[in-house]
Amino acid sequence: MNYDLLLLRYGEIGIKSPPVRRRFENRLIKNIKTGIPGKIINDSGRFLFYPQQFDKALTDMEKIFGIVSFSPAIETVTTKEHIKTGIQQYVDQLLEEEIFSGNDSFAIRARRVGEHDFTSQEIAAYCGSVVYGKTSSKVDLTNPDFELFVEIRGDKTFIFHEKIQGPGGMPLGTQGKVIALVSGGIDSPVATYLMMKRGCEVTILNFNNQPFTSPSLKVIKIVKKLKEYASGSDIKLYQVNYGDFLGKCREHAPERMTCVLCKSGMYQIAGKLADRENAGAIVDGSSLGQVASQTLPNILATRYSSTLPILSPLIGLDKLEISEIGRKIGTFEISTLPDSGCSAAPRHPETNADLEKVLQTQEKINMESSLNDVFATLTEIDVE
Repeated sequence: MNYDLLLLRYGEIGIKSPPVRRRFENRLIKNIKTGIPGKIINDSGRFLFYPQQFDKALTDMEKIFGIVSFSPAIETVTTKEHIKTGIQQYVDQLLEEEIFSGNDSFAIRARRVGEHDFTSQEIAAYCGSVVYGKTSSKVDLTNPDFELFVEIRGDKTFIFHEKIQGPGGMPLGTQGKVIALVSGGIDSPVATYLMMKRGCEVTILNFNNQPFTSPSLKVIKIVKKLKEYASGSDIKLYQVNYGDFLGKCREHAPERMTCVLCKSGMYQIAGKLADRENAGAIVDGSSLGQVASQTLPNILATRYSSTLPILSPLIGLDKLEISEIGRKIGTFEISTLPDSGCSAAPRHPETNADLEKVLQTQEKINMESSLNDVFATLTEIDVE
């Protein structure tokens, strides 16, 4: 098909107050043009996008947060004669490429914005007669085999036949910055993606747990995949050396408490990075009850020492639901590459942590000083 433009639609941006809506629209336009060069016209709740590379734009638009759906379309002038010619040419292409069969039933879905000397129903009937004259197909407004859309916006008319789903959500960069704890597992990349979808810029923090884990390039591959969804923003990856602290926990604290102390330390290190990066929250991949550190008592104990809100967008999802999202966004295959796991985890980890005992243990092992030493190892990792 030969198209002129992409007709872009957004969702909840449209219900914001006028000043907020304009700000979000402007950010969305910036994000689109950063990743997909082209010309954009903001036309009363629609973006008219004329990309420089059409085929590439069709693929890349599916990764722009804030876009609910989009349609490749042809453009013509809003007169009956021009609309008739446009539909005839469009139907010829559909028939040639066997997208539409002359034996299919069809319906015209017409929509108007602006003042015209015809109603939506009248122009739909007129367009239907044009299609019928080309194909002799039957009209079925209830359950058609094929739908043709005619959207009239002032003196321009757009003709298209498909609505491609975008990721939805909010434009990236409209909801502040978060520190995302990302490992090589399945959950944390999905949690990071979902917060990006809600408009948050992310800085990623990874913990190098050697010698209790083996070296892995999975995190770098995961960040590269997440960067595909970060048009208009940058994703930085930081790493700290955490193995010495884990060794101290295993040597000087109750063995059952290792996972609780480990997770609490991660949140506190993330808080230090948040201060440096001017981030407003911490994100992790917790799913209630999935592992020992994610029971309700342990969630309280591990987060108690954090001064920032900790967001866990997966908290009510099960592993199958999380994995499904991971497959959809392309991180699951990376996360499931073989690795050694973590040998620091005790055989019988604490699942009902007593907050007072956890705080006493943190003081006993001089955890604050140890975490300062960990943070001093902070290194930015190049993922290009």
